[in-house]
Amino acid sequence: MRFNHFPSYVNKIIASLATAMLLLSLAGCSRESSVTKSGFYFDTIIQITLYDHRQESLIDDCLAMAAEYESLLSRTIDDSEISRINEAGGAWVSVSHKTLDVLKKALFWCEETDGAFDITLGAVSDLWDIKNNPGTLPSPEALSQALAATGYEQLSIEDTQVALTNPDARLDLGAISKGWIADCMKEYLNQQGVTEGLINLGGNVLVLGPKPDGRTYKVGIQKPFSQDGSVLMSVDITDGTVVTSGIYQRYFELEGRIYHHILDPDTGYPFQNGLLSVTVLCPRSADGDGLSTACFALGTEDGLALIESIPGTEAVFITEDYEIITSSGMGTTVPYEIY
Repeated sequence: MRFNHFPSYVNKIIASLATAMLLLSLAGCSRESSVTKSGFYFDTIIQITLYDHRQESLIDDCLAMAAEYESLLSRTIDDSEISRINEAGGAWVSVSHKTLDVLKKALFWCEETDGAFDITLGAVSDLWDIKNNPGTLPSPEALSQALAATGYEQLSIEDTQVALTNPDARLDLGAISKGWIADCMKEYLNQQGVTEGLINLGGNVLVLGPKPDGRTYKVGIQKPFSQDGSVLMSVDITDGTVVTSGIYQRYFELEGRIYHHILDPDTGYPFQNGLLSVTVLCPRSADGDGLSTACFALGTEDGLALIESIPGTEAVFITEDYEIITSSGMGTTVPYEIY
């Protein structure tokens, strides 16, 4: 199968805006009363909508929160805490409680999925450099060397000290940081008395409560590789999150084959398992991040088994033939409709 090729950052922006447009078009509130602001952090668009224009300053606070977490967690910022850990040569590094909390959540999903979700693939990701890759493959020798340094067991935490026991290991929190930030934003807004609104961080959408008129939110799931960000289906959700991991978000094409950013911890190559995307619906966005990546890694059968074992969690798998496979609760607790 050959897909229309768009630069990865264009796909990401199109997908984010398309989802946001669907959400806002179905929001059921007057334009005069709502307020929406956007920013660009962690290489993605962040868009926040609240239904009372007097709450605009709270959105500014949330965007400031995104900037702070980016300065702590981004491995592409030289003085971030994650970069300091990566460059410490295996020595202990003192980090903030905020960074510790994210690392502990990430380790939880690493352990729960037996490494299907793994935050130590940074060195492998660097070799691929999917965002900027013009269409070249890493050498087998370099890939083998990078893989030798991976494994979430390499990460050690003692109090506020963090170290990578293999000095060549590299942390990459890109698969969970957006979800964590979305959860922090929602918690802050709830503390300020805000119970209605939506937070859109590219592939992570988190909603607060039902809409002002009491109805559920309808969140669009993008058709993979759609050039205009068209929606394949939608899901209804209240006070929860919808998180998608898909191969169309960052990729390049070489000799008719798609090379994407979701890497197999066993081989170092992008997964080739017949899936285009996995979308998870659950209460917390960080959990959705970990689960959507893990379920993609596990494949449809084992991924569905994992979802079915977690109460209050549902998932949508889209195969390379555009078949839609859903968990058992989707037909009852999370109604959906095909577009």
